[in-house]
Amino acid sequence: MKTPRVLVVDDNVVVRSGLISLLEVSGIEVVGEAGDGLTALEETERLRPDLVFLDVQMPLMGGVAAVESLSRITQVIMLTYTDDPATVRAAIGNGAVGYLVHGTFSAEELTNAVHSAVRGSNPLSSVAVSALVGAFRQDSRAVDPAPDPVEPRQAAAPSVGERFGLSARETEVMSLIVQGRSNGEIAERLFLAEKTVKNHVNRIYAKLGVTSRAAAIALWLGTADGAGH
Repeated sequence: MKTPRVLVVDDNVVVRSGLISLLEVSGIEVVGEAGDGLTALEETERLRPDLVFLDVQMPLMGGVAAVESLSRITQVIMLTYTDDPATVRAAIGNGAVGYLVHGTFSAEELTNAVHSAVRGSNPLSSVAVSALVGAFRQDSRAVDPAPDPVEPRQAAAPSVGERFGLSARETEVMSLIVQGRSNGEIAERLFLAEKTVKNHVNRIYAKLGVTSRAAAIALWLGTADGAGH
């Protein structure tokens, strides 16, 4: 397997140095570093890494603004202390393939996140998933008026999966995608061949009208209008 080439972006020199050391010890090639969003854009254009780890709050240009341009060039995982729901949604909506919050993952999980993101998966800290789900529920309560009383036995509203035309199995797969599971992990969890899971994922993308896991997650949780990244 090719060694992933990573660019580390964080304005805190101590955090940046520690992250670089951790990645290098884990066999990840760190090709560069930056302390702000503008420099990150320049270095990404120059170095063309396989993945960028990007902080949120930085001088000159923050991570949420920078990820929109960076994600057109390479894969981007937000790596930050910020677990604000609005920030999580904005970062994923702008093209981040993953969102990790410091203190919620181990060194091994960080290494796995690099490899899975390069392969097309979407590593999300449980804190980030909770933030997305919580924000979606908040928005739903704010936007949707209380339903009118219904007669007993009236048909229930369709589930999210039914609204998108997903089968029961595809809904199961999508639920695991939202949890940040890779195709291999989903296959193991559902006792399926990984190729079968991949076929399910492709059909889910087609039905949701998206082209990436991040866009599918955002749409599923009500954080995007369905445009793929």
